Amino acid sequence: MCGRTSCHLPRDVLTRACAYHDRQGQQRLPEWRDPEKYYPSYNKSPQSSSPVLLSRLHLEKVPLGKGRRCVVLADGFYEWQRSQVTSQSQPYFIYFPQVKTEKAEDATGAVDSAETWGKAWDNWRLLTMAGIFDCWEPPEGGDPLYSYTIITVDSCKSLTDIHPRMPAILDGEEAVSKWLDFGEVSTQEALKLIHPTDNITFHPVSSVVNNSRNDTPECVTPLSLVVRKEPKASGSSQMMMQWLATKSPKKEEPRSPQKDQSDVPQWTSQFLQRSPPPAKRAAPGLLDRWLKRDKEEPAAKRPHCQ
Repeated sequence: MCGRTSCHLPRDVLTRACAYHDRQGQQRLPEWRDPEKYYPSYNKSPQSSSPVLLSRLHLEKVPLGKGRRCVVLADGFYEWQRSQVTSQSQPYFIYFPQVKTEKAEDATGAVDSAETWGKAWDNWRLLTMAGIFDCWEPPEGGDPLYSYTIITVDSCKSLTDIHPRMPAILDGEEAVSKWLDFGEVSTQEALKLIHPTDNITFHPVSSVVNNSRNDTPECVTPLSLVVRKEPKASGSSQMMMQWLATKSPKKEEPRSPQKDQSDVPQWTSQFLQRSPPPAKRAAPGLLDRWLKRDKEEPAAKRPHCQ
């Protein structure tokens, strides 16, 4: 679960969304490592790369083998609710409640109009999930390979009907800082941050997200705001339809006179029995000719009875 995420913000917007305060209280921005490897996407699969926050100590003096705590960043993650009636599953996009706008959100904090949804991305609050990472360095040399896993916990009450598990979400800058500060915060203290959170919202999305190759805004757009596009006929199809409309003669079938049903009481129709259709009779001319031929047949051809 939570292996499918969305992280489509441009790199500079993502950097500003990760601003934090250092020990002196000054706001700082995180520094990128291999920034060219970041590819924004509305539909990230487990095989794709995702932005991850690490402690600055890992990049300065502390080996990567110590304190392998990290924070996985995403706009939100996807989860599928299995239907007990059909074999189909309904996908949901799950994320932090965003800043309220003039057009009110509903009780769950989800936006309810296309205009509000579009403005929400201007100041989007990233989902921060607790994780652990590892680094593998090839023996022959070359670029190291970084990998991570997201820690999961039991779902909160609002997500139980969708999935029994959810990522361990770090709610707030203080929780993120404590999780990353492996030098000052022990493992036992950090584990106190791992628990379900109710500060979450979600909405159903289109089934286009089922295929990880689909990377469009429709993956995260609320299902109620998705505009269904009717397929347009090609030029040749339009010409054929126009030709059929103008050249094909219209045949009108003769209509037999029908009796006004108002003359028959409706409540008696269920008691009425239909009479069987009359049996088909041979044409009278053909029968007369056959009898006439029998009378004119010569006596020699008739069988002699003793």
